[in-house]
Amino acid sequence: MKLIEVKDTKTARAFLQLPVSLYKQEKTWIRPLDTDIEQVFDRGKNKFFRHGECIRWILQNEKQETIGRVAAFINKKTANKEEQPTGGIGFFECIEDKDAAFQLFDAGKSWLMSKGMEAMDGPINFGDRDRWWGLLVDGFDIEPNYCCNYNFPYYQQFFEDYGFQIYFKQFTYGRKTRDPFHPKIAEKAEKVAKDPKYRFEHLKKHNLEKYTEDFRTVYNKAWARHKGVAAMSSLQAKNAMKKIKPIMDDKIIWYGYYDDEPIAFFLLLPEVNQIFKYVNGKLDWLGKLKFLYHKWTKSCNKMFGVVFGVVPEHQGKGVEGALIIATAKMVQDDYHRYENLEMNWIGDFNPKMIRVVEQVGGSVFKTHYTYRKLFDESKPFKRAPIV
Repeated sequence: MKLIEVKDTKTARAFLQLPVSLYKQEKTWIRPLDTDIEQVFDRGKNKFFRHGECIRWILQNEKQETIGRVAAFINKKTANKEEQPTGGIGFFECIEDKDAAFQLFDAGKSWLMSKGMEAMDGPINFGDRDRWWGLLVDGFDIEPNYCCNYNFPYYQQFFEDYGFQIYFKQFTYGRKTRDPFHPKIAEKAEKVAKDPKYRFEHLKKHNLEKYTEDFRTVYNKAWARHKGVAAMSSLQAKNAMKKIKPIMDDKIIWYGYYDDEPIAFFLLLPEVNQIFKYVNGKLDWLGKLKFLYHKWTKSCNKMFGVVFGVVPEHQGKGVEGALIIATAKMVQDDYHRYENLEMNWIGDFNPKMIRVVEQVGGSVFKTHYTYRKLFDESKPFKRAPIV
């Protein structure tokens, strides 16, 4: 077997095409958009290159067939905030061959060690946590959501045999949109309703700039204090909203305010993989026509919970319940567009959010593991701290 660094168009193409051949018999797998993968490794499009490094390889057999791939990377903003400097690997794909898998892991480990790292997380993204993060270990019969990892079950054994340990678990909860909620949600909403300074409203596209800044304000207060989550700049918030605008449904993006100050949000989007599965990874002119057709015919009947946040000073007051009930009144009573809801990326280090989601009525549909491998295995391993 031969390990080859991706440096040119040919090897980049082989890196991109490997999953297409590996998963061709997997009916559940949805091919990611080529552009979404390519942008991760494009210095001009991935902001993480400003404060990070990345390398990737393909692995070929004696017949010069690509049988594996992996990327390794360092986010210099977060690498040294751990007890041991920590890098990452991701975009791992491999045939069912342990020696091949270990050769790919070894490549990532050696490169990271040469850069002063003492541990590696994987499989993760050279980018934000909301994409390509964690190894699927449960829920293989359910289609992957947009930019979420889907992989073969045997990958778990590869990671664990190599010495990776579970750093944290990520749960995807699901439910029918019009199923009833736990009574505690209504109790929380009633409690908040007694204070007239609270109000809740859905996004209006004509005032997108205001809602973008409100999102950034809440995000930075609610999420940027978490370990490994960086604060969001005004430009980053605008770019994020610009990206989701073509698929945005303003009736399912909700905000909470107290005395007219933004204090909470619940960002839901149409689950566009239900549309992208028809374009076979290509958003060329034909792919765009297919996308528009399926968007127009409303092929997507599932909402996807992207992120939920309440600023610290209003946590524990029932705001999350009030925000959920406000959203529910729209999608259950007035706007019967979506039959299903999935809420992605609920970390086991966040028991408060797990309780909220369970009260919403969701059950775990899928589980991903984010692993960590300590290069010096004599050191004590610690899981992600509870928030």
